[in-house]
Amino acid sequence: MSQMQHFPIFLNTRSGRIVVSGGGDAAVAKLRLLLKTEARIEVYASSADDEITGWAKSGQLRLVTRDVREGDLVGAQLVYAAHEDDLLDMRIVALAKRAGALINVVDDLENSEFITPAIVDRDPVTIAIGTEGAAPVLARKIKADLEARLPVQLGALARIGKTFRHAVEALPFGRARRDFWRDYYESKGPIAIASGEDAVEPALETLLVDHMSRTARAGHVAFVGAGPGDPELLTLKARRLLDEADVVIYDRLVSPSILELARREAHLIDVGKTGFGPSTPQEHINALIADHGTKGRQVVRLKGGDCTVFGRLDEEIDALDAAGVSWQIVPGITAASASVAALGQSLTKRGRNASVRLITGHDMQGFADHDWADLARDGQVAAIYMGKKAARFIQGRLLMHGASHDTPVSLVENASLPSQSIIGTTLANLPKDLAKADLDGPVLTFLGLAPRAAASQTSQMTQELA
Repeated sequence: MSQMQHFPIFLNTRSGRIVVSGGGDAAVAKLRLLLKTEARIEVYASSADDEITGWAKSGQLRLVTRDVREGDLVGAQLVYAAHEDDLLDMRIVALAKRAGALINVVDDLENSEFITPAIVDRDPVTIAIGTEGAAPVLARKIKADLEARLPVQLGALARIGKTFRHAVEALPFGRARRDFWRDYYESKGPIAIASGEDAVEPALETLLVDHMSRTARAGHVAFVGAGPGDPELLTLKARRLLDEADVVIYDRLVSPSILELARREAHLIDVGKTGFGPSTPQEHINALIADHGTKGRQVVRLKGGDCTVFGRLDEEIDALDAAGVSWQIVPGITAASASVAALGQSLTKRGRNASVRLITGHDMQGFADHDWADLARDGQVAAIYMGKKAARFIQGRLLMHGASHDTPVSLVENASLPSQSIIGTTLANLPKDLAKADLDGPVLTFLGLAPRAAASQTSQMTQELA
């Protein structure tokens, strides 16, 4: 997971002082935003733009018609150096650091201790958009997109809802309150405000009475397929359940970018398993899921790919049935679908194969056994999960049962992710080429399919190994 250089916070400026040094266009641009705060604004400039002078005359800020001196910045919350002159700005940087004030130099990321994000203002709802200073144009585009999507009445809904927060404390802390506010912001509130702001508070009171009469929601487990790793390949239902979950119990192959979609308050539990390596016992996973469900929590059991494919799903469902906990299954894109898409191929093709097999390279006892004689026939296609360590075993079984040495084999590592790589080889060269590639991510092996040329060109790291 990448680390943030700038940590986003919302600073209380009600009793603070913000200083802007400079009186030109850069200072004006910053002041238009800063004047929305409750801070005391001071501008130091020997020559100031007419707009700044006008703000000073109307009492919106204090204008000091000279350069900043030693001691002027003591006690300031924030300082902006906006001279657009390197020597003048560096002088302000030195003064600010001696005064212990945070400094921002306009359009100078390296010398700034903080940056000002692009902001979507739906007072009191504020959305800050930052790109670590790398792409301000992109931040403005995102801001424009959000401005278009967020209703103008959103601020009024939040403002009225804020006055009702104490009344909602009558509901139990946690999920009951979250459910209330979700109903308000997603349904009852927007409907009420369409008739005018006066209709919102009565709607809140009715909604509160309704929620207070409800019994606590029973625990529930959603088995969710996380897909091959790309967050954009998650289903809409999967994203909604992640956002609502109290507990997320996830497997090793679930990518960090997908876990980021869970609520910040959600309890994340890693129960990863490694083939032929350290693993969380399945009995422990079963008991863990059932325990959280019986305690009334909304649980997402998050599995890589599709949760119905090689995911020990039946055992976990049996544990929930025994504990009397309700459950549902939310399918995801399995690794076979994502990987064959990376190859630019289809799993079935008229004249080549009318069926495809999804098989595993190993099971609980070790290397898995299959109908090798049938798999060895010309034109057969199989997607082999967890086949990396079983490659030599699979090769031996297939050749023993008459498979051609030239049978195409494709290996797809980290399907759908930026680190995706594709290797095209043959059955005869499979173990050698796999060892040479030294793949350390999850790999899906396709028997009977070669990478399409277009897929090889667009793959970030395609290897054709002899």
